[in-house]
Amino acid sequence: MPAGFAQRFALPVSHAPAARLSEKLKKTLNAYHNRAISTMEVIEELIRLAKEMDAATKRGEDLGLTDDEIAFYDALAANESAVKAMGDDKLKVIAAELITQVRKSVTIDWTLREGARAKIRVMVKRILNKYGYPPDLQEEAVKTVLQQAELLCADWV
Repeated sequence: MPAGFAQRFALPVSHAPAARLSEKLKKTLNAYHNRAISTMEVIEELIRLAKEMDAATKRGEDLGLTDDEIAFYDALAANESAVKAMGDDKLKVIAAELITQVRKSVTIDWTLREGARAKIRVMVKRILNKYGYPPDLQEEAVKTVLQQAELLCADWV
């Protein structure tokens, strides 16, 4: 499995789905290398994975979100109780604002400088507070949003 597979396939799907798909692919290829499954079974699994990736892309289109926005939306919606408490529309608004503000704030070395990371972390928390994101779920959402930003920022700077 090539290094960085999940990152290369993080767009248009977000970090969590890309990691899940990457893990499925690793398991399939390991099973093939261990001669536990046939070439035909590998091809069938690759077709299933391609369909899952396509469905993830279409999901963003159905929600009316860009690829970047769906990544942040998924970070916010990772906890079902946040979706129930806030609803899809509010999470879409938060995702759009996060993209705009994080994109403005990232610099080439922001992932290496703790001061720059802290600034973005505070900004994300403020946006979540502004829209009433559940406080008990914020820490995990901030962490996931920052992970998404790391995956996406290479195209921004």
